[in-house]
Amino acid sequence: MKQIVDATIEIPAGTKNKYEIDRKSGRMRLSRVLYSTMTYPAEYGFVDQTLEMDGDPIDILILTSEPTFPGCIVEAKIIGYLDTIDRGFQDTKLIAVNNVDPRYNGYETLDDLPNHSLLEIKDFFTNYKKLQNIEVIVGDFHPVQEALERLEQSQKRFQEKSNC
Repeated sequence: MKQIVDATIEIPAGTKNKYEIDRKSGRMRLSRVLYSTMTYPAEYGFVDQTLEMDGDPIDILILTSEPTFPGCIVEAKIIGYLDTIDRGFQDTKLIAVNNVDPRYNGYETLDDLPNHSLLEIKDFFTNYKKLQNIEVIVGDFHPVQEALERLEQSQKRFQEKSNC
């Protein structure tokens, strides 16, 4: 399983705007604005041709030195994942670094990140939907090999659904 994937950015780091690709038109739509004062701690998007238990593609957070824009394709190196449950469904958050940003050269695992970055990510997902009264259960971070296994499972799920 390869560690580097193309990810589609829906939400740039540092914003409260939640953008999503409109599946019917293929255009970017402003889905909502976060209820909290928090902003996304990293680029946020998905890996295409995957399917999570919640019916959406698998999510990915990409640490980078500069925000991109909605719809941008970023070459991302997966270094782990955060386990969350949102509205009762498994909602894996792959954690990656921007593979073409030289500031992240040499990052291979979650251990290469500053501990504070991991704390910020976990805190964000613990709290970002509280004002909507939506409970998100935030679990633990998991290593790169387990992240690649989750990615592979979501790719197989997508293939199975596509073949129906």
